[in-house]
Amino acid sequence: MASSSYKKYEIRKRDPNPKTTALLVIDMQNYFASMAKPILSNAITTINLCREASIPIFFTRHCHKSPADYGMLGEWWDNDLIFDGTVDSELIPEIGRLSKPDEVVEKNTYSAFENTRLHEMLVEKKVEEVIITGVMTNLCCETTARAAFVKGYRVFFSTDATAPSDSEMYEATLKNMAYGFAYLVDCKRLQQGLFGKVMK
Repeated sequence: MASSSYKKYEIRKRDPNPKTTALLVIDMQNYFASMAKPILSNAITTINLCREASIPIFFTRHCHKSPADYGMLGEWWDNDLIFDGTVDSELIPEIGRLSKPDEVVEKNTYSAFENTRLHEMLVEKKVEEVIITGVMTNLCCETTARAAFVKGYRVFFSTDATAPSDSEMYEATLKNMAYGFAYLVDCKRLQQGLFGKVMK
């Protein structure tokens, strides 16, 4: 997706505060490897920028352990789900190498806040803002961004380090995010905002 297209939806501009921000890397797992491939480089760049800025990072891993945790997803996706303990459930190797065990949050629905300790973990680190990256732009990333906003976090939504199911969904999400929930950022703007320098 051409991240420059987000500028037509942009309503507000702001830079994250590295002292109160966390990066959320949503569901960059083998199950979504083909979808994530186009944004993998930008996701890694975003992770590295946040490490350099000493920003806490959390990696979500969507997985199911039993029918008790399927919720509506089983019905909606005809039980084509990501099961814990499978290769599909593991983080993409390039992402997994950048994560630490205590940074991984398991979830079983679209929102990274639902049925997880993510909110408590962010509170413990005095986080007030979150940057959203990962897959899918229009499902788990968007739902997590909306949930974060409702919980009182300032949200920054990556336009070049989230991957959608298709371009129309991508455009719709960016329009929704910019209108009601999040500041739009890309790698270039993030680097400039965090370090005052422009990415070449």
